[in-house]
Amino acid sequence: MELIHTFLNLVTPPFTFFTLLLLLPPFQILKFFLSILGSVFTEDVAGKVVIITGASSGIGEHLAYEYAKRGARLVLAARRERSLQEVAERARDIGAPDVVVVRADVSKVEDCRRIVDQTMNHFGRLDHLVNNAGVMSVSTLEEAEDVTDFKAIMDINFWGYAYMTKFAAPYLRNSQGRIVVLSSSASWLPGPRMSFYNASKAAVAQFFETLRIEFGPDIGITLVMPGFIESELTQGKFVSKAGKVEVDQDMRDVQVNINPIQRVESCAKAIVNSACRGERYLTVPAWFRVSFFWKTFCPEVLEWLYRLLYITSPGNSSKEAFGKKLVDLTGAKAVLYPETVQTPETKKD
Repeated sequence: MELIHTFLNLVTPPFTFFTLLLLLPPFQILKFFLSILGSVFTEDVAGKVVIITGASSGIGEHLAYEYAKRGARLVLAARRERSLQEVAERARDIGAPDVVVVRADVSKVEDCRRIVDQTMNHFGRLDHLVNNAGVMSVSTLEEAEDVTDFKAIMDINFWGYAYMTKFAAPYLRNSQGRIVVLSSSASWLPGPRMSFYNASKAAVAQFFETLRIEFGPDIGITLVMPGFIESELTQGKFVSKAGKVEVDQDMRDVQVNINPIQRVESCAKAIVNSACRGERYLTVPAWFRVSFFWKTFCPEVLEWLYRLLYITSPGNSSKEAFGKKLVDLTGAKAVLYPETVQTPETKKD
């Protein structure tokens, strides 16, 4: 057995290198032409049924508007019913012929079953499932007062997606439908104070990569990796070290730091366009995908940069981070952050 591994250790690296050298160029050319075809022959979602979780605000809300513009019939799910009703009303005005609102918590398996059941009872079909509901945490592991408080991150960000997909899968197979998955660039980036959130998004990405194989061609999957997007998360709403949902603008500035925040409208449009083209992956904004290559090929450089911008000396407040000082001293916030992020109006029940 050891001889086999010794042989593979010697042979596999050069074999892989030369194989990629030969196959990568024609494969990329093929993908380029397929992407052109996808841009020309996009899916028409008019009259199709789309479930969107976490639809009461942020990306989920604006995904509802983008699908509505295309004439899709919508099922909007979230915990805040009043906000959902407001989104539903606007979606109807924009062009959605029928909108159903379901107050639900995706961390509860029965609520997820109920979302799908109500969809099928009302429409009799399902074409797109948009797994979007999510919550962010901001705390180092050592600062967390009770580590079990952060189970909610995985319950919502991962298990909510798993539950919804489990119940929706049979109907998506019947319609040759699609799952749109809101993961995050945090799935590969080791952003400080976001370990629980990062882990949940990495789990989501790997889960749906596996489902691509299990579902085969019957159900398409578009895996979305957003960077910093205008939403309640970038307005400073997160689970704090005390395990409670808080809104903290100073900690928002620490975590967003010197990163520019993209408008939610353009993000939602890019996501729906990508789904209708049948794309496998989308990073938005597109330039943010370079961070994946830095993480892959120069992880030490990325770690050094994170420590410089995010980490303070022992005994100093997190809010004294160098990146936040740069934003404050230069006034860069006015350029990098949209006005809705600078002066947030987070929705309430």
